[in-house]
Amino acid sequence: MWDNILTEYKQFLLLEQNLSDSTLESYVRDISKLKEFLFYKYTEISIKDIQLEHLRSFTVYLSELGVAETTQARHISSIKSFFRFLIYSNKLEINPSSLLEAPRLGRKLPVVLSVEEIDRMIAEIDLSKSDGHRNKAILETLYGCGLRVSELVSLRLTDIHEMEGFIKVKGKGDKERLVPISNTALSAIKQYKEQQRNHLKIEKSSQNILFLNRRGSHLSRIMVFNITKMLAEKAGIKKNISPHTFRHSFATHLVEGGADLRAVQEMLGHESILTTEIYTHLDQNFLRQTILEHHPRA
Repeated sequence: MWDNILTEYKQFLLLEQNLSDSTLESYVRDISKLKEFLFYKYTEISIKDIQLEHLRSFTVYLSELGVAETTQARHISSIKSFFRFLIYSNKLEINPSSLLEAPRLGRKLPVVLSVEEIDRMIAEIDLSKSDGHRNKAILETLYGCGLRVSELVSLRLTDIHEMEGFIKVKGKGDKERLVPISNTALSAIKQYKEQQRNHLKIEKSSQNILFLNRRGSHLSRIMVFNITKMLAEKAGIKKNISPHTFRHSFATHLVEGGADLRAVQEMLGHESILTTEIYTHLDQNFLRQTILEHHPRA
C-alpha cells in the first residue's frame, strides 16, 4: 500500500503542485524516510493508523540525529504536504499532521560581497585561457541579474533579448520572469560567444544552452560553484563564497541604492515580500536613516 501511495503522491506533486524536480525528489525522499522510521519503530504501521504522536516521535528522532533545523523543517513540510494529499484524495478523513510544529528557525543574514570584492574576483580571471571569457560572463550574469545557479546553467540563447535589455528566466516551479540585464553583462556574454562558444563542437541537446563546458555540453551547477570558489581564493577573499553569494550581493546593492523592494522581489522571483525584506537588514544606511527619521531621540 505504501509503495502505491508514494507513487500517486509523486504524480500529485508533479501534476498538481508544479514543483521543481529537486523539491519533488526531496519531498518523496522525506516521506520514504518517515516510512522507514515508522516500520522500524512500530512494525509496518499502516497509513490510516498514523497518529500525531507517531509523527512527533519521528521529529524527535531527526533532532537526536543532529539533523539541521532547516532540514527538519523541510521534513515537516513534506509530511504536511503528504497528509494533505491523502485528505485530498479521500484516503484519510483526519489529518494527523495538522498540529505538527516545525522548529523555530532563526533568520541568518547572508554573506554579501562588496563591489570591490566582485571586481577583484573578475580581475583574477585569465582571459587568455579557453574558459576565461565564459567565467567572466558567468560572474557578470550572476551579479548583474541576481540569478540562482540553477537558473544560470539553464539559461538559453533564446532567453536573451539584447535589444530590449531583458533576459527570460525560468525559476522555481517553472515560473518565468523577466529580469533586466546590464550592458556590462551583455558585453561579457558577447565576448564569450565570439571567443569561445562559437568555436566549440556543441552537443545536439545543448545547442540552445548559453553556458557550456569544454566538451560543448550543459554546464553543471557544481562547476559554477568550483569556479566561484577558485576565483574567491585567488582574490584573497576569506568569506564563504558560493554562486548564491552573487544573488545576495545583487539584491543588497540594489536595496542600498534605494531600489523599491517590490521591484527587487520581482527580479529575484520571490513568492513573498517577506523573503526579500531580509536585504533591508543588511543595509546599515537604511537602518540608520530609519532611526534618524522616526526615533524621538534621533
